[in-house]
Amino acid sequence: MSQDIFERLKSAVEGLDEEAAVAAAREAIDAGIDPFEAIDKGLSPAMQTISDLFDEGEMYVPQILIAAEAFDSAMKVLMEKLSVEEASKGKRGKVIVHTVQGDIHDIGKGIVGTMMAANGFEVIDLGRDVPVEEVVKVAQEQNVDIVTGSALMTTTMPSQRDIVNLLKEEGYRDKCKVMFGGAPVTKEWVDQIGGDGFADNAADAVVVAKELVE
Repeated sequence: MSQDIFERLKSAVEGLDEEAAVAAAREAIDAGIDPFEAIDKGLSPAMQTISDLFDEGEMYVPQILIAAEAFDSAMKVLMEKLSVEEASKGKRGKVIVHTVQGDIHDIGKGIVGTMMAANGFEVIDLGRDVPVEEVVKVAQEQNVDIVTGSALMTTTMPSQRDIVNLLKEEGYRDKCKVMFGGAPVTKEWVDQIGGDGFADNAADAVVVAKELVE
């Protein structure tokens, strides 16, 4: 039954059908499915499909926006109760999310930010193609606990290393945790550049972030 609901969530977003996405999300709640599992197995794969189609020139910006609306509406349904419960516990910490310098992909980053916020983190979303200097500047000014950065191309991965190095130069590296992800990124790479955590999907990113602040 759960798999059927995951498929309905996925098909609804891929089909740009906001009403169907909301209905499937309500089904998931009624069936007692964990919201994060519904996101990880239904909504996130759908947005990955949308992203891939966009990269291949088979989908355009207006369709991306419609898919994002369907995703957001379903997410609100899934997160409503959980968000209230997490909010009552107070914030876990302050986290920066962004797509690294030179990289314009931001769908995955948006999903991570949404799930972080639903889990009690105060999220600062800097957007996409963010200069390394800007990331470090905001980290210091906002006194953040975690800096995250997503790279979707091998050519932009070095920006993740640059963030770690600049945090060291600015004397802020010991005051925050750093975690990275993105399609070409691996745990070995994150370890090599001196990061604290790695996640290859939004659900894991939340788990890792919780571990880092605890």
